[in-house]
Amino acid sequence: MKARLLTIATLWLTYAAAPATGLAASENYNIDPAHTSIVFSVSHNGQSFVYGLLRQVQGQYQLDQIYPANSRFRVSIPVESLDTNNAERDKHLRSADFFNAQQFPTITFDSTSVTQSRSGNDVAYEITGNLTMHGVTRQVTIPLKLLDAGPGLRNDYRTGFWGQLELKRSDFGMNNLLDIVGDKIGITVSFEGIRQDAAAGQPLRPQQ
Repeated sequence: MKARLLTIATLWLTYAAAPATGLAASENYNIDPAHTSIVFSVSHNGQSFVYGLLRQVQGQYQLDQIYPANSRFRVSIPVESLDTNNAERDKHLRSADFFNAQQFPTITFDSTSVTQSRSGNDVAYEITGNLTMHGVTRQVTIPLKLLDAGPGLRNDYRTGFWGQLELKRSDFGMNNLLDIVGDKIGITVSFEGIRQDAAAGQPLRPQQ
């Protein structure tokens, strides 16, 4: 009986202490397109790298820093927003030779699991989920670093992330011109989310 009471007391103290650490319960965010960047790079004939942007990103995420496994991320990107600063190349990339934007107009990502790790003040996530592109769905893992969490400049509350990963376009059925246009695609992503339930929970700043 004594041991049981000790266990209950320990669990209660752990739960009661959670808000004091600066963590918050689950909160909902909308991605801010004006402060979101997705940059990609691909080798051209082994002689240079071409860089491009996906200019239109929409999405939401649910962030739970007490129970990170409850977090979820969803993103949608129109292929037409692809921009490599060359109109003819962009037209070719949107064609059936590559993305086939007419048949597959949207790139989507929907997370299936989220894990969190901490090292000092640094908070990192691994977001695993289903990426659908060119009509093909593959499971990918996106590593993200929490850059900051706090008040924005417009009387709102924000969290911001940054991460890098590498994909193979051939995994998504884009096999055209592999001898000239590289298969490996480097991706850098950074985004801010605006909290939608600003009255809920405590600030999400990393532990000090």
